[in-house]
Amino acid sequence: MAAPFPHPLAWLDPHAAHRRAAGLRRELSPRAADEAVLDLAGNDYLGLANDPRVIAGAVAAVRMWGAGATGSRLVTGTTTLHVELERALATFTGFADALVFSSGYAANLGVLAALSGPGALVVSDAANHASIVDGCRLSRARVGVVPHGDVGAVDAALTARTEARVLVVTESVDSVDGGTAPLRELHAACRARGALLVVDEAHALGVRGPGGRGLLAEVGLAGADDVVATVTLSKALGGQGGAVLGPGAVVAHLVDTARPFIFDTGLAPAAVGAALAALDVLGAEPERPAAALRHAAALAAAAGVPAPPSAVVPVVVGDPEVAVAQARRLLERGVRVGCFRPPSVPEGTSRLRLTARATLTDIELARADEVLADVLAPAGVR
Repeated sequence: MAAPFPHPLAWLDPHAAHRRAAGLRRELSPRAADEAVLDLAGNDYLGLANDPRVIAGAVAAVRMWGAGATGSRLVTGTTTLHVELERALATFTGFADALVFSSGYAANLGVLAALSGPGALVVSDAANHASIVDGCRLSRARVGVVPHGDVGAVDAALTARTEARVLVVTESVDSVDGGTAPLRELHAACRARGALLVVDEAHALGVRGPGGRGLLAEVGLAGADDVVATVTLSKALGGQGGAVLGPGAVVAHLVDTARPFIFDTGLAPAAVGAALAALDVLGAEPERPAAALRHAAALAAAAGVPAPPSAVVPVVVGDPEVAVAQARRLLERGVRVGCFRPPSVPEGTSRLRLTARATLTDIELARADEVLADVLAPAGVR
């Protein structure tokens, strides 16, 4: 007798076949610790992930506190080390207070849901990261998506709203095209319309602003009483984790209401110790952000694209299969780059994403220039 219903996972095979036909299948590519590959794909913008001082900070924290935080932040997951990191992050970035989450993704989920909710409006840039998109969805607020970087559209959405509580959310540096948001103009629109500005500084911290303090600090908005920021510790700081920065009242509200904070295990001590050490290194070596930007310009020149205002160098290819093939050829030549396809980017804009690092040597940059020229030029990408 035939089964009355199909297997509950029967839909997976045709779904995978459809994605394969569209050139959108994804595979994990484990890397070895000793691989002889020039990494232009990771987000270690300042070269701190393998810095001996940062590693020592992580090791010291493990020896003192153990491998894990042992509980949520409200139970046993807050150590004196967590509090020290929050104070250091707030001081470094110019905000009144900070709250550490287990990831930048969790920080975005937590802040967007906790500061909006039913009966509120969230105005979100169309190019925002998936963590922001998911935070908007979880907020249960009305969400208005506006064209990328369009201040006029933001102002129109704020003017037409009926909700009393409203926030505008954007990335300060776009994660896939490396461009910067018009933060001053967005803040002016928000202030005129009584909206809170929430800025994801994931790709700006450590790269933009005085000493790498972020784009908000660069434009004079860090610490403003109507601005909240999120950061990640996993990019320029070379470790893991995330944080929300803002007024003390915001942090207190998040402690009471942000579900990704309340119900998630606290950030592991090793990650906290590493982040503190990374901040110390950045404070002692403020030239690193400029080096990352300088090397991004060199990579852009090698790829035949304009120099970006960040460490992210996009090389738009268009077709996803072409992008995958180009990334594979570059890896075969010993250079690893990122490969972004839909839904990470809009249809028709699949791209290679090169990321600069402050610690790239002249020899590595020369190697990148040679390989990029050899691989990209014959395909007409340069």
